[in-house]
Amino acid sequence: MNYEQTLKYLFSKLPMYSRIGAAAYKADLTNTIQLCESLGNPQTSFKTIHVAGTNGKGSVSHMLASILQAAGYSTGLYTSPHLRDFRERIKINGGMIDKDFVVDFTQRIDPLMQAIEPSFFEITVAMAFDYFAREKVDIAVIETGLGGRLDSTNIIIPELSVITNIGMDHMNILGDSIEKIAREKAGIIKKGVPVVIGEELPETRSIFEEVAHDNKAPLTFATEKRNVANWRWEHHAFFVELAEEHQTDHKVYQLDLAGIYQAKNLVTTLTACSILKNKGWALDESAIKTGLKQVKKTTGLHGRWETIHIQPLVILDVAHNPEGIRQLLQQIEITEHHALHMIIGMVNDKDIHSVLRVLPLQAEYYFTRAQIPRALDETELARESAAHGLHGDAYPDVNTALKAALSKASEQDLIVVCGSVFLVGEVAGF
Repeated sequence: MNYEQTLKYLFSKLPMYSRIGAAAYKADLTNTIQLCESLGNPQTSFKTIHVAGTNGKGSVSHMLASILQAAGYSTGLYTSPHLRDFRERIKINGGMIDKDFVVDFTQRIDPLMQAIEPSFFEITVAMAFDYFAREKVDIAVIETGLGGRLDSTNIIIPELSVITNIGMDHMNILGDSIEKIAREKAGIIKKGVPVVIGEELPETRSIFEEVAHDNKAPLTFATEKRNVANWRWEHHAFFVELAEEHQTDHKVYQLDLAGIYQAKNLVTTLTACSILKNKGWALDESAIKTGLKQVKKTTGLHGRWETIHIQPLVILDVAHNPEGIRQLLQQIEITEHHALHMIIGMVNDKDIHSVLRVLPLQAEYYFTRAQIPRALDETELARESAAHGLHGDAYPDVNTALKAALSKASEQDLIVVCGSVFLVGEVAGF
């Protein structure tokens, strides 16, 4: 098989969460362990950082990878899902995995695939670990797919564990309360391995303290070490001023990620860097600042308050759960615009009403869907939204919806595409 045939084979043969949802989720690590054992346990041959969380884990993973690369380390990065190209999931120093490796790996692992019938995610995790080992990376940043305790990535013993925050998402799998979800995410905490918690909640603090104590894992709450003193935009760059514990002088960092919610992710990332430095990683202030200035350029991160058009301003953002949407709305409130146009599509296994309840009434809506089986039908989304006072027309795909919004919007208006990673990935021309 060539690369295109191999991808088609993987997509069609393996249960894929982005397509079928919870049915693709394997609630144990057996398959991943078997796959990696057959490959000689490649995950033990390089250092790792493990990142979990409801929101922000992708941004923090990319920030850390960019900083490590700026410091001169050969850096692997495993994230999911991809927006456009499967190979976005597995990168080294910003470059996507070789097509030939994808083909070769699939051929090598195929007999075991036939025997144990793993999920698509389990195969990609094993593929990433094998690729990073063969390319001899110094360190790899590994983002969890879903949860933590039973996530396929959770067979590593990292240098550091990071949990960005806890919110209500994937409740059908992780639990129907903040406390239950926190306990699942806390499953990435390993014996003796330091852990950083990005955002502290009263309901979850004791859970993290308990699990960290049981594992003798040094625990740090990022917000106790740093806080955001100020921020500003200047020439399309985002500057964040931080106050640090035991420091009288504030530090200013420039990010090429524009959303104000990135200030929280910055606090988490810098706390992680401090711990890595204490463990002997050479992350000086110059490397940190350089890495943060060029996260998008270095790692290829997209879909985080990303501008693709001006006059009218068109923004892509992968926010898709209540907390993510609230953060997006904070950004919208401080963005100068006349009328607001919201292009939204969601998947059918989300708690859509929790999202619809927080969306603004004063907006023109364009209801649409991503071209995947899990997508919620656009007419059903329009009907459910109307019950919450949100009104607009339904469109069969995101590009048709965007064309309609551009035809209606004035040059001073704001158009936002959100609600699903998969929807953002289908927008043409970015």
